[in-house]
Amino acid sequence: MSDVITHGGLSIAKVLYDLVNDEILAGTNIAPDVFWNGFDQAAHQLAPKNQALIETRARLQRQIDDWLKANSDGGIDAAAYEKFLTEIGYLHDDAGDFEIETSNVDPEIATIAGPQLVVPITNARYALNAANARWGSLYDALYGTDAIDDADGAGRNDGYNPVRGKKVISFARDLLDQSAPLANGSWHDVTGLNIAGGTLTISQSSASTSLSNADQFVGYTGNPEAPTSVIVVKNGLHLEIIINANGRIGADDAAHINDVIVEAALTSIIDLEDSIAAVDAEDKVLAYRNWNQIMRGSLTAEFAKNGKSMTRSLNPDKSYTAPDGSTKTLRGRALMLVRNVGHLMTNPAVHLSGGQEIPEGILDAFISVAAALPDFASGQNSPAGSIYVVKPKMHGPDEVAFAVETF
Repeated sequence: MSDVITHGGLSIAKVLYDLVNDEILAGTNIAPDVFWNGFDQAAHQLAPKNQALIETRARLQRQIDDWLKANSDGGIDAAAYEKFLTEIGYLHDDAGDFEIETSNVDPEIATIAGPQLVVPITNARYALNAANARWGSLYDALYGTDAIDDADGAGRNDGYNPVRGKKVISFARDLLDQSAPLANGSWHDVTGLNIAGGTLTISQSSASTSLSNADQFVGYTGNPEAPTSVIVVKNGLHLEIIINANGRIGADDAAHINDVIVEAALTSIIDLEDSIAAVDAEDKVLAYRNWNQIMRGSLTAEFAKNGKSMTRSLNPDKSYTAPDGSTKTLRGRALMLVRNVGHLMTNPAVHLSGGQEIPEGILDAFISVAAALPDFASGQNSPAGSIYVVKPKMHGPDEVAFAVETF
């Protein structure tokens, strides 16, 4: 490892050392010496325990291999195998029921169910796409995929196919009928939407109606008499009905509905593990820098599309007017978690006093959490004030206990 900085018992790749000092710790009120002194002490305390757990894995695997070789003739006796696995400590007794006591947990983790993405942190554009996947166009998703079949002239072609478009609109109206049913009639028959006195009125060709459950209406954007969008909620997830009489779709729609925006990926795992290959200090620096910039809200990615240069950044929150006239917001981005590597791997970005590579899980724990500290000030990712770490591939309660000790 070239360009190494020695700090206490640690030998640290200079590119990583500089990243932590100049970027990750900037604005955190943690002095670099304080961080590295603490990391030095913790790494040398934790690394031997990490190694002991890996040796336990190896011992168990040898014992299992030997038992299977000696007992596989004629098939495996399941009861005898289970007894053996319990005796060697591979299986443990059920510890009984328990309650999770974690506090400061955001609704996306605690109370709302929804899709979750996993994305490689080394690709800034992919990471931004995942963070911004909180909201997506239902019309685009249907039109561009086989969720809508190609039958009866509804195939995808180079231009817009109005036959396919009608199928998309019909699908969306069916979804609205299921998710936000009307007191009378169907969304297929809607000709307009407006808000009066905080109440959503839905016009049809010969009458007006409302939502079957008025509480599903949570707000709107634009003028109440002619809103540019109407927001409804179902099971904690929102649908934003976009209204634009001049839009490509809305111009020909009886209600001028131009799109339906669906609240989709509530959470995204920003991955330092299986979806990337971070084999040295330079790779780890790229990953940690992107994660830190996401937590600061400053990550951008430039790319070319259709011959044009484009810049992607994190989406802002959505502001809207509630029925009582107050201004409220909806989260514009998925809640992001960071997945560390497990206990097995090591990485040459840092060497310990004995010359051995640091366990990569210990490196990830300290650097990825430090990189997320700026969010405590902004609350952009976690308004509840938490950092969410996914710790994978743990074998048994001792390894889980070690992860708890590490954090």
